[in-house]
Amino acid sequence: MSALLRLARGIDALNRAVGRSAAWLSLAMVLMGAFNAVARYFDRAAGGGLSSNAYVEGQWYLFSLVFLLGAPYALRAGAHVRVDVFYGRLPERARHWIDLLGGILFTIPFCVFAIRVSWPAVHGSWLIREGSPDPGGLPRWPIKAVIPAAFALLLLQGLSETIKRAAILTGRTEDEVGLKEPDDVRGLGEGIV
Repeated sequence: MSALLRLARGIDALNRAVGRSAAWLSLAMVLMGAFNAVARYFDRAAGGGLSSNAYVEGQWYLFSLVFLLGAPYALRAGAHVRVDVFYGRLPERARHWIDLLGGILFTIPFCVFAIRVSWPAVHGSWLIREGSPDPGGLPRWPIKAVIPAAFALLLLQGLSETIKRAAILTGRTEDEVGLKEPDDVRGLGEGIV
């Protein structure tokens, strides 16, 4: 179990670094959106030619990166959305069982499925160097490659969470497995500014 917990800590560190980097993309996304709004207004008023579809698509791409690369970080920090209204009322041991079984039965298989299903589209996009159908738009093939990469990171984080829950259910404490780390935040943008 010790080797598996070391693996889980390594995965946690990787997704912590990726998630924190992705959080900074939120700032870039907001700045790009503000610039685009001002540029479009200026273009209408004075015909300045500052606006471009590349800015709009760049903002979409940044949002995609924040969402896709932030998901494993949110899972690690326990900041993901839980729909089950009963989960919070259950005893801690029952919650660990639900998280363990949820990882094994849903998170890990879904990530494998998503990687498998997305790969042909990503591969095809790379082969033809797919571009935007809009004039002045950005290439599509680089952003599509993030989809299977993000699901691979989410798969790894699901594996890490499953390992940690199994360790707790076999007698380890949350502190021993690193379940509640002091640097966890409850939102990707929290702590940036």
